[in-house]
Amino acid sequence: MTALHRSTDSTVLVGGPPSKLPTVHGLFTLRTYIHDGTAHAVMSIGDPAAVDAPLVRVHSECLTGDALGSHRCDCGDQLSASLAAIAHAGTGILIYLRGHEGRGIGLENKLRAYALQDAGLDTVAANRALDLPDDARDYTAAAAILNDLDCPRITLLSSNPSKVTALEGMGITVADRLSLQVPDRPENAGYLEAKRRLMDHIAPAEHPHVDTTEANTEGTGDTASTVGTISTVGEEDTLAVYDTIAGGDEVVAQLAQSEDGFIATSNGDAQFVSGQIDRAHLHRIRASVGAVLVGCGTVVADDPQLTVRAVPGKNPVRVILDPHGRIPATATVLTSPEAPTLWLTGAEVVPPKDIGDHVHMVRLPATADSEISPATIISLIREHVSGSILVEGGGRTVSSFLSAGVLDRLFLTSAPVLIGNGVPGIRFEGTEVMAEALRRPFRRYRFGEDMCTEYLLSKSASGGSTENADRSPGDASTA
Repeated sequence: MTALHRSTDSTVLVGGPPSKLPTVHGLFTLRTYIHDGTAHAVMSIGDPAAVDAPLVRVHSECLTGDALGSHRCDCGDQLSASLAAIAHAGTGILIYLRGHEGRGIGLENKLRAYALQDAGLDTVAANRALDLPDDARDYTAAAAILNDLDCPRITLLSSNPSKVTALEGMGITVADRLSLQVPDRPENAGYLEAKRRLMDHIAPAEHPHVDTTEANTEGTGDTASTVGTISTVGEEDTLAVYDTIAGGDEVVAQLAQSEDGFIATSNGDAQFVSGQIDRAHLHRIRASVGAVLVGCGTVVADDPQLTVRAVPGKNPVRVILDPHGRIPATATVLTSPEAPTLWLTGAEVVPPKDIGDHVHMVRLPATADSEISPATIISLIREHVSGSILVEGGGRTVSSFLSAGVLDRLFLTSAPVLIGNGVPGIRFEGTEVMAEALRRPFRRYRFGEDMCTEYLLSKSASGGSTENADRSPGDASTA
């Protein structure tokens, strides 16, 4: 029942004057195009016409996802990731097609379909129950706009092969299609699965991807990133951090916390402290290490997967520090075989009968005070896993490894939110003298609205990350 219109009429296209639009992703040029009585918005950066196949996102209007922050779909996430990717590439276009609400059925019908989905129908079945097409969008305006911008050959940011077919049917050459690496959310996983199963949408991992990680050079406005296989200015400076981690045997920690120092609310809600770009950065680190370590409190509170999903890469070995066997037998790390798992427990812990084959129990050494030092834990992990180790959480675990002096580098992201009271992030026994406070060389990255500080805590990290990192502790440095 899909009805992708391919009109070839000669409707007049009227372009409006360009204006500047500063965004969290960069400075874009914004203009309108009126086609068949509907005004569409076009955001661009750089000179797309000068590029053989510039990045292009043809984005369908979605009030609920784009403006109201709905998680029923992935439209808002896709819009943000598209703008980030285009800004990172330095050249590209986003065409925001109005009149495409609900895959072209309109806002009222979309909300009627929502009600049917709440009753158990999938997104396609709901449309059909209302006697509406699966997809009624018309891409004629997008093709006309691209031709007017002298961009008849493009690299399309989309997971929808039908969009490629529609544009090519109107004379646009789609030289390549890149999927945006936007992780599924619990609220939209069923919706996205239905589109992949019934409408041939492609899961991001099945095609060359767009990574929206960014690292702005503080004070200059330069950006560095990866967009599929497209290199950008300064990319090597940013990727060198991950390459260094991947090529060494460092102990790296990562934590995202609010401006007032909390990683979750008082009832443990941590979804999400930082934004999508910072979470993609975390997945990059996971993809660079041999093992990722969390404490049992993180598993009990969040039931994390600890896998690589937002970027390409191999899953690290999951290491769970659980001296007293607190994590439930139903925890994802024990039941999901996606990654090998080391379960570090005390000698008295009895393993569940149905423990997965991917789980290997490692007994922690007995100590007089029942406290296992971070150095001992690292040594124990290295008996089983090579490469760098990521200490991911929670706040107590990261803080103990920082205080023990076993970390080579710490990525600490501050999100522009004030929680007021909750689960603390970095905390350790400090000093009463400011001159004796912990100061180390650092570099900063702007991840959308978030600010990530990379502390270079060891001589090897300072020497391996940047030739400028050995200057006086506390001096600002660039990424």
